[in-house]
Amino acid sequence: MKLFNKLFQGDRVIWMIVALLSLVSLLAVYSATGTYANTEYEGDNTRVLLYHAGRLLLGLAVMYVVYLFKYTYYSRFFQVAFLVSIPLLAYTLFKGADLNNAQRAVYIMGVSFQSSDFAKIALVGYLARELTLRQNEIKDFKNAFIPLMLPVLIIVGLIFPENFSTAAILFAVCMVILFVGRINMKHLMSFFGIALVAMSFYILIELNDNNPDDRVNTWFNRIERYFNPVEGEETEEDYQMIMSKTAIAKGGIIGKAPGRSTQRNFLPHPYSDFIFAIIVEEYGLVGAAFVVMLYLILLYRAIAIMVAIPQSFGGFVSFGLAFLLVMQAMVNMGVAVGLLPVTGQPLPFVSMGGTSMMFTGCAFGVILSVSREVDKIKERRNDVETVQDNN
Repeated sequence: MKLFNKLFQGDRVIWMIVALLSLVSLLAVYSATGTYANTEYEGDNTRVLLYHAGRLLLGLAVMYVVYLFKYTYYSRFFQVAFLVSIPLLAYTLFKGADLNNAQRAVYIMGVSFQSSDFAKIALVGYLARELTLRQNEIKDFKNAFIPLMLPVLIIVGLIFPENFSTAAILFAVCMVILFVGRINMKHLMSFFGIALVAMSFYILIELNDNNPDDRVNTWFNRIERYFNPVEGEETEEDYQMIMSKTAIAKGGIIGKAPGRSTQRNFLPHPYSDFIFAIIVEEYGLVGAAFVVMLYLILLYRAIAIMVAIPQSFGGFVSFGLAFLLVMQAMVNMGVAVGLLPVTGQPLPFVSMGGTSMMFTGCAFGVILSVSREVDKIKERRNDVETVQDNN
């Protein structure tokens, strides 16, 4: 037990959340990849499971390595990562590989990954660093607001043309982080309004080009058909939504039992974008509520860490990364149940993926590193109180 406590320090609740999400991922992906195994692995579902388990273990390994280092070391790392993410996103925008009809991926040493996954973590960490450094002048427009908003504009602006959902989630997360960081609300709300107007003009200009292959037209059509579906003219997104809702309806309260999903044979990407629908079908409302609660508890524990840690950087970065993961999870689940138009957001640490698992593990590792420091502070405080009581 002592060895276990030494190896896994920090917030035990978050460690448990990681373990439970990993278990949910293995069970759900194994069940959801039946059709995928038939087409890619000659029906050998075990090979798919082992392939996914390998990626999951890689994500867990990255998480643990990141957790081992003191979180203050990552302040400089996030600064460098932010600077690297700018040319990386620019290259992806113009020369990136096609992924789901958009240039979102790049190949490095034969391995593809979405550069936006890297940029999200980098921007949140960089904002946490800059907020910490500028707390003494946080209300100043020139010395705080502009230096903090400019990185957000650059990163979100580079992601936006090819990946609207990721850009929107990241922008919302950054606004919340800046609000928590005590930025001037008048400046923040004014910028938010200007950003909405600028985005609206950009969308109108792109729509006037009447290019059916343009990403803006794709977004607009998805949103329009979501609110005004045309009977008898179902698109691929409409089909996905129908199959997802069917899976959820079949799940009921307690589900059909693990491995008994039927919609996995009809639902596109049941192991990634729509894995939550498979979870609901097999585990019912009870299982769905359990998964939702895991993410909400993660956010709650991150807020508790932010309150407990005396250093601003640790609080900002743990809250920001947790909020980013929870926002992405809520969007994924919102799409699955029909509350949001179809997007391509995976369920963090559950959906089958490659580098997304690695970057999610990195985010968890930083949060756990901060929580370990909180435990050390509490131990020192208890030692001091014990000495005082003895005297």
